Amino acid sequence: MALPISLRSSVTPPELELIASEQLIEIIPLISMDKTAFISGAYGPLRPPAKCRLPIWMATNLKLKKKCHIVPPEWLNIDFLQDRLTRETSQPEFCAMPFRFAEVAKIILDVASDDVENPDKIRSLLKDLREARQAKSREGITKLDHSELTLPNLCSMEINEIRPFFIRSMGVLTQLVREPSAAGDI
Repeated sequence: MALPISLRSSVTPPELELIASEQLIEIIPLISMDKTAFISGAYGPLRPPAKCRLPIWMATNLKLKKKCHIVPPEWLNIDFLQDRLTRETSQPEFCAMPFRFAEVAKIILDVASDDVENPDKIRSLLKDLREARQAKSREGITKLDHSELTLPNLCSMEINEIRPFFIRSMGVLTQLVREPSAAGDI
């Protein structure tokens, strides 16, 4: 059941996963299928062993029916994630990551972990990366200015996590900045 907008402070993680499932991903089909039209577009044809690009929602559906193998995105590997974790822990700014990396990684690891090389290590690296990025965003929020908050390279899930706090904080800071100037006018 969806909450009314007045009670919802942010989009839920499952809703973000649903949004991310519109992204295209490569698969290796195990079946042949003609081009299929959906509201969001036409996909296919599927001809094994040729790779094909499909939305994640369709790829996961086929994977669950054992009709394809999902090809993980190039960033979903140990070397890339280890490099990004090293950067996150050694540099003050956020390193660039795909905007919906957390959601896409979760979907793929939940549905197609057998298609990912060393999924347990990747899960561990993603968890460490998430914790390092959360620590940076908490540190960035302590330097909150009433006019702006600059945290470049934040990802969808991270923006969603700080949104409720940020909105309330900006409202309070705006009131505090206005009050002293209003008192000085009297």
